Amino acid sequence: MTGDHLVEDEIGIVQGNILRGYKLPLVRHLVLEVGNLKAARAFLAAAVAGDDPDVPQITTEQPISPDTAKAAVTFNLGFTWQGLKALKLGDAELKSFPTEFIEGMTRRAAKLGDFGDSDPRNWPSPYHQPGRVHVIASVYAGDKAGLDRVQSQVAQAFDVIGFHNGYSLPDGKVYFGYRDGMSQPRFQGFHGRTRSPEGHRRIEEPEDALGTVLLGKPTRLRDLEFAIPQPDVLGRLGTFNAFRVLQQDCFGFEDFLTSTARLLQEQGVDQRLVGREHAELIYPDMKDNPLALLRETIAAQLCGRWRDGTPMQLAGVPKSSPDAKPSNQFDYGPDAVCPVGSHIRRNNPRGGQVVQRIANFTRRLVRRGMSYGDRLDLDHRDTKERGLLGNFIGASLGAQFEAVMCDWLNLGLNSPEITGSNDPLLGANTVETSWFDLNLWAKDDPKTMTKHRIHGLPRFVTTRGGAYTFLPTIAGIRYLAGLRG
Repeated sequence: MTGDHLVEDEIGIVQGNILRGYKLPLVRHLVLEVGNLKAARAFLAAAVAGDDPDVPQITTEQPISPDTAKAAVTFNLGFTWQGLKALKLGDAELKSFPTEFIEGMTRRAAKLGDFGDSDPRNWPSPYHQPGRVHVIASVYAGDKAGLDRVQSQVAQAFDVIGFHNGYSLPDGKVYFGYRDGMSQPRFQGFHGRTRSPEGHRRIEEPEDALGTVLLGKPTRLRDLEFAIPQPDVLGRLGTFNAFRVLQQDCFGFEDFLTSTARLLQEQGVDQRLVGREHAELIYPDMKDNPLALLRETIAAQLCGRWRDGTPMQLAGVPKSSPDAKPSNQFDYGPDAVCPVGSHIRRNNPRGGQVVQRIANFTRRLVRRGMSYGDRLDLDHRDTKERGLLGNFIGASLGAQFEAVMCDWLNLGLNSPEITGSNDPLLGANTVETSWFDLNLWAKDDPKTMTKHRIHGLPRFVTTRGGAYTFLPTIAGIRYLAGLRG
């Protein structure tokens, strides 16, 4: 094993979809229970060996060839603590896992803002019985036939107690209309700098240490590595995942943009909203619709990006410019136009000042997600459930996922300016107490920014289920398959 790099042998055993995504259009997450221990172990052994045509092979970090990507089917496994227990991992080994993983997502609800409609007691089957959720199997494919085939194979060894289908929306967007996945970590010693088709060097964010996601690798914190669950063959180079089923109130979000835009017009501050002066550059087709431009400017401030992916920090770049493509090469200084409480700034404060100063680049998470539910038509209201199937991957659920969800998204501890407020998009907002500070240009000094507080944000995202899982390496899954007892 090496330090801050992955060597060929390590690449061959790390499960795929951790360090980079598959870029396949469909996903199915299977929720599994170990009903027949012998069958489950035999299946794991065959999935690792890859020599049984009736068992899908675990996909590793070897990249998928572009020539075969459309026909590809990938297969990966995440085990809950209850699942490891069901496979008869020893008591000492089970106790070596971190507390948050042992307790599981439902018992950590208070840390995650899962109350009210998001309370685990309101989650539908199978998540209302977390002790039965043993494995989350994730299958990505180019067509539905590939998903069905793998599910049929898995059902021969596990009890399939639930599943979720997801798919990629056009232009990489989510149901709220934003382009997603703009700011994924890139890792030292793994991803080289790439070039665009035009030959220009892509602008990238700073690279993260491999220990951000892989146990046993160095982190950004000097002389600190997260503890490796035991035995070493099971824990080393593994990682943790928070799998979340997140329902999005699409119509409610659009209604809020409209009502807030009209309120700003009534208050006479609409033309002073930071970013409004650039809105026509971002959305030239709306130049004759002031309300639509104002709605999009509010959406940009809430998220920190315009819905086409352009960061607020780069809002003045015309679309015709070669620099107009969504970029991550920006930071937050004292004069940043992006609101401190915006979604992307809370999640990734970059080099900007935060209360926990050392935490700027130590809470990074790998995010993998696809939308679920029927296609959305904003002109035809319905009550169908739609949302995001999210995977939030990191070496520490407590120091990364839970810290971001609790400290930054739902308490606002990263800055005194937003302490006591929630993330406007993902936070556990209640109409009675929520607020958000929009950035305005000062009335008497158009070069100076001031704050304009709005109230009454509802909760736009409701948790509908989920589980904490551990993603072992191929060697770790082989160890689980070989357990006795």
